[in-house]
Amino acid sequence: MIGTNSSFLSLSVDFNSLGDYFLFIFHVTAGISTVLVAGSVVCGIIANRTLFTQHRFIFMLNTSISDTLTGCGIFYQFLFDVEVGFNTLSWAFYIIPTLLGVNILTFLFAQFDRYFAVCHPYIYGRFITTKVVICVNAYSWVHMYCQGLLQHLLPRSKLSHMVIYIRMSIFVIIFIKVSLTVKLFFVARYQLLREPPGPERDSKKESLLVIIVVVLFFLLFWCPSMLYTIVVTLIRKHVFFRNDAYNPMKILSRTNALCTPSLYLWASPSLRAAVWKTVWSKICCRKTNTRLVTLL
Repeated sequence: MIGTNSSFLSLSVDFNSLGDYFLFIFHVTAGISTVLVAGSVVCGIIANRTLFTQHRFIFMLNTSISDTLTGCGIFYQFLFDVEVGFNTLSWAFYIIPTLLGVNILTFLFAQFDRYFAVCHPYIYGRFITTKVVICVNAYSWVHMYCQGLLQHLLPRSKLSHMVIYIRMSIFVIIFIKVSLTVKLFFVARYQLLREPPGPERDSKKESLLVIIVVVLFFLLFWCPSMLYTIVVTLIRKHVFFRNDAYNPMKILSRTNALCTPSLYLWASPSLRAAVWKTVWSKICCRKTNTRLVTLL
């Protein structure tokens, strides 16, 4: 914990049992894996101009940047004896939970983007440009971090009202996301079947598959935390955990930062090819060449 007369953080576990070692190694592995997977997606999209000009990949880039930073935040939140949240105060302020808020807004905007692209292509092609999509993604960062800054500036007595507002907003957004996911599913099932086969149809199908699957997994990882919040609000009692490293709901919600870019790679062959060409082929080929030189 951060003490008043102490300038250091203690570790999240005491290493008194085998479970402590397992938990610590698990968090280290999760942080490294998240940074590597999400970071490689960021590099792959930025380095490939063809992908960077497509709207769906701009949304992927935005969430992958957030996931990469979340992976870095795992080393603070789960390796040290701290509690991070909208209603807790620490030197990290609200940076880590705000990253998850950026993803929530980005997924919502991406769902609207895919809905209008498929259901109203003429309106979409006329008004939704690459600049508009970039501005929308930038807005998700500005909105969330202005909100976090406001929380930091508010007095402690007013902070609880702000937390209630945030939670209510999240519930409203989740309801909209579920409704849009159902709508997009039926669109993908019926409307795309009526379009003639071709690259445009395949692109729409792939983009709808990505957003539907990603949002479903996002909701799956967030459901325990949301249900817990509802129950705590109703019964006004909550479970105490030693720190975030032992909190299964926060661990599950942070796992989303690894799951999302992994799903991007699974669902998009073009993204896999770009990531392999930009990042992993250079690393693997360099290691192979180094071994050959050593053997010779």
